[in-house]
Amino acid sequence: MTYHLYLGDYSYSSWSLRGWLSFRRFGIPVDIHLVDFNAGSVAEQMAAIRPARTVPTLITPEGSVIWDSLAMAEELATRHPEAGLWPTDPAARACARSLAAEMHSGFGALRSACPMNLRLAYTGVDVADAVLADIQRIEELWTYAREGFGTAGPWLCGAYSVADVAFAPMAMRLAGYDLPMSDTARDYVQAHLTDPALRRWRAMGLVRGDDLARYAQPYARVPWPGPTPLPASATEHGTPENDTCPYSGDPVTHFLAIQGRIFGFCNAFCRDKTIADPEAWPAFMALLAK
Repeated sequence: MTYHLYLGDYSYSSWSLRGWLSFRRFGIPVDIHLVDFNAGSVAEQMAAIRPARTVPTLITPEGSVIWDSLAMAEELATRHPEAGLWPTDPAARACARSLAAEMHSGFGALRSACPMNLRLAYTGVDVADAVLADIQRIEELWTYAREGFGTAGPWLCGAYSVADVAFAPMAMRLAGYDLPMSDTARDYVQAHLTDPALRRWRAMGLVRGDDLARYAQPYARVPWPGPTPLPASATEHGTPENDTCPYSGDPVTHFLAIQGRIFGFCNAFCRDKTIADPEAWPAFMALLAK
């Protein structure tokens, strides 16, 4: 028996990112099922999983349906206390829960004006007063948490927690739309941009799913503000250094070239997500380090 997690598009679904991080960032195994944003409404595609109408939706091993990302995180924290989804310190935990709850229900102006889009980044964005007010409130919350509980590392309340899961898509909005922010906020956004788990999510989004024009905005485009990926490319020539895929362990059928070397993967998606950001994938980097 295992968990089954239904997600939307990697590049555009901010709530799906929260659901995915709630598993991957805390080492909880899960089977992933994708809902196609270009194949009709999400509600229609989820019709067989009552009463779910949105993504993410989780089906637990015994068949319970959880259709809200914060409820999902709370249930995982109850079932897997050893995973550390919430801080162990009571004061830090209370702060983290408040942060996640406010993020869950607030900041509508910023969400509406700047939909998450991990395929594109912009500059010269027209920032309305309501959006500026949301940014100021976010900075107030981040500063309060970092000063009280996050001084020893980059995250809000000590170790990475559900509070950071909740704000990960908002950090991507602030970065991707080049929105005004303080140095403290910028440091926290940078922690998300360089987080290997979030880099893996973005890499998958770059190579799976359609480029949905309805999410594009009328601003000047700039390079993605995260780390520059190592150059790599698909190839049909050469002998791979590995016989089995670093992710599945299956025989290799698709190949990439990097730094004058050839490596193999079990399918095009495994290869292409690695090409998108090689350093995001520890199993591949272990091969490259040999």
